[in-house]
Amino acid sequence: MKVLRRLHLHNLYALAAGPMFVLLIAAGVSAFAQERTMSPYQDEQDGVSAGGKWTAFRSEDKMTGAKKVRFELLANNYLREDPDSKPRVELVCSNGKFERADFTPGERLGRPDYPGFWGQPKMEVMVRIDGSHDHKGWNWVRGHFLAMDKGTVRGMIGAEVFNLEVRTRSGPQIAEFSPAGLDLQEVRKVCDLTPHKP
Repeated sequence: MKVLRRLHLHNLYALAAGPMFVLLIAAGVSAFAQERTMSPYQDEQDGVSAGGKWTAFRSEDKMTGAKKVRFELLANNYLREDPDSKPRVELVCSNGKFERADFTPGERLGRPDYPGFWGQPKMEVMVRIDGSHDHKGWNWVRGHFLAMDKGTVRGMIGAEVFNLEVRTRSGPQIAEFSPAGLDLQEVRKVCDLTPHKP
């Protein structure tokens, strides 16, 4: 009788443990899926959190073997013409060095304002980093994005507030970012880049 009772209790435990195990696995898979962001580029690994609202994507150049890291920060808001695509800032680093930073508005930029020293088209933007603001002339690239200067990038990565006023085809608009929380040690390691107050 005792043996039958033990077998009966063992079966009940097994029945209860089965669904519990399935729930734990499902929760683990769900948590893992939430921590990764799919990359839009074919040869780039899916992104992982880089602290705060930042995402880091890693890849390797097929020809040179250079190890690349792309840090992406999406804006808190959408611009007027495209409610499906948020503005974003991207920092690209290669083999432990800062390579470039771009601002993509998520819609077509207005026309450039003036030619740079080498004749490249430039657009004037107004940048707010925490409590200070400044005007910058950034390279205008085919009307799709602006190449940011390194000084602005260094100010932004250590800031709480980063706002950017830019001219689009529908007029001046402001993209609002929250850059706080970025893993600055990782940025220093893979980009050789440190924050600097403006």
